[in-house]
Amino acid sequence: MSSPDRPQTVFRVADLPQRRPTRFNIVPDAAACARIADALELSALRKLRFEGEIAAQGKTDWRLTATLGATVVQPCVVTLEPVTTRIDEPVTRLYQADFTEPDGTEVEMPEDDSVEPLPTQIDLMEVLTEALALNIPAYPRVDGADPADTVVTEPGKEPLRDEDMRPFAGLAALRDQLAKKED
Repeated sequence: MSSPDRPQTVFRVADLPQRRPTRFNIVPDAAACARIADALELSALRKLRFEGEIAAQGKTDWRLTATLGATVVQPCVVTLEPVTTRIDEPVTRLYQADFTEPDGTEVEMPEDDSVEPLPTQIDLMEVLTEALALNIPAYPRVDGADPADTVVTEPGKEPLRDEDMRPFAGLAALRDQLAKKED
């Protein structure tokens, strides 16, 4: 059982009531936010809230619906300046008792990626952390930061730039040369 100061975050599926949803509202403390920020390699995790419910879906399945709210700080991929991002996303998981894992070396991703096998317990902190990881920007940038142009080559050689790698850039130069010869 959880104390009033600490909401319950792990629910045994066998103990969940069938007739009414189990509501939750998780606001992790500063220490928990620091652990999550460290695990996700964030500079900071300023605010975090995970609120929703777990409800029976038929006789054997369960549906988790929630809203994830967070304010994350990450370094800009170009300038390393801090970038603050607000995340407000819905989170849905359908836990199915008769879920079958696809077998084979190559399988197609299902259309509904929220379907998972029914566990014996649902760990809301695990769901929260996964949802946050899926929603943080992969390449955060401060406003106005242009992509860095990295030029690397051996000493004394002409560096190869992005423009040189464009396949039609050479054709455009050839077209221009031919046009000059025709004039």
